[in-house]
Amino acid sequence: HHGEPHRVQECNAVRGASRAACTGVRAPEPPIRWRAMATPESAIPSDVELYTVAPDEIAITFVTAPDVEVVTRIGDVDVTTTGPYHHVAVTGLEPSTEYVVRVEGAEPTPWCPEVVATLSVPPGRLRARFATANDVHFGEQICGLLGTEREVGPVFTTLPGSLHYPQLMNRAAVREIEAGGFDSVLVKGDLTSTGSAEEYEQFLGVWGAFGDRLHHVRGNHDVHDAEHIAGTGPFTVEVAGAVLAMLDTSRVHEPNGYLDDHQLEWLDDLAGRSTEPILVFGHHHPWDPMSDDRNPTYFGIVPDHSEALCEVMARHDNIHGFFAGHTHRNRVRHFRSVRGVPVVEVASLKEYPGAWAEYRVYDGGYVQIGRRIAGREARAWTERTRRLFAGLYREYALGSVGDRCFTWQW
Repeated sequence: HHGEPHRVQECNAVRGASRAACTGVRAPEPPIRWRAMATPESAIPSDVELYTVAPDEIAITFVTAPDVEVVTRIGDVDVTTTGPYHHVAVTGLEPSTEYVVRVEGAEPTPWCPEVVATLSVPPGRLRARFATANDVHFGEQICGLLGTEREVGPVFTTLPGSLHYPQLMNRAAVREIEAGGFDSVLVKGDLTSTGSAEEYEQFLGVWGAFGDRLHHVRGNHDVHDAEHIAGTGPFTVEVAGAVLAMLDTSRVHEPNGYLDDHQLEWLDDLAGRSTEPILVFGHHHPWDPMSDDRNPTYFGIVPDHSEALCEVMARHDNIHGFFAGHTHRNRVRHFRSVRGVPVVEVASLKEYPGAWAEYRVYDGGYVQIGRRIAGREARAWTERTRRLFAGLYREYALGSVGDRCFTWQW
């Protein structure tokens, strides 16, 4: 496939629904009126979202009043769940196959269309499986602060008598990832809220469950106060069928992303001598070199350094994606200057939608599968925090199905 401008990239094309699910264009919705209500009151399913699509699985989440039973049908499989926090996952499905999806009492929407196509499987054998998370923010006390002079609100804190929400969300995620039996686990920065040694110890106390399978780099929150919290990149993580290249995009006391010459030369050299496909990971997302808006204070990796990164990626056909966090949203872009490979952002773990990602590496490519923490207490927290930023947070953070789940061939 060398020299092709575009490799296979699917985004779960849907029939009978807005093409918003594939293009990333957000479907218009009436504004959400925020209520300080932790539990839904209606027997009718609301916030019905198709979150996960894999080659062999479809998962849907929604809420109802407590104790309400709802039947969801995916293909010919019926699943009954009980409110308030419903999580329906049907596995054992066929790849590249359309399934009719019906949630009892709910109409199809762009967020959960009537017909869903499972992803294709790349050619060859399944070689490795690994998981990633980012923006876990141990030590954070208030969720939803922008740090601006006038906050948008609402903001949320842990309810009295409840486990502190970063602990709650991280422990729930680790339980799910542990159950998945992954070869490696990567955490892509913002391990802490303020970069303190105490917060970093809290991170290690939870994620250390993975032992030497755990690999992590810093984010901007980890360099508020100290330079050496959470270690520094670059380094590689070897999995069967691919090399995972971990970069440190943080700079002390700076919110933006940076990559010095040393790291860029390291990546250039690694790609030049590697016989395996390379996937690159860091906390900050790159700026698109084709963009007309060259803002030196760009929220991700600053334009000069993004350009240099993309030049390295463009030089090597064996680099097949860049995977970031930082923005607290799900998004995939394809830069023309880098052969159209996926440039990925994965939403935050510590608030709505409560995200992490699974990757399956094959002889001929990989699959990204976006996942949402399913535990009841975690869902309660993410349903509260979906109303962040004047109730518009879903519009920003959730992304389309294709922003969360896709197949890519080498």
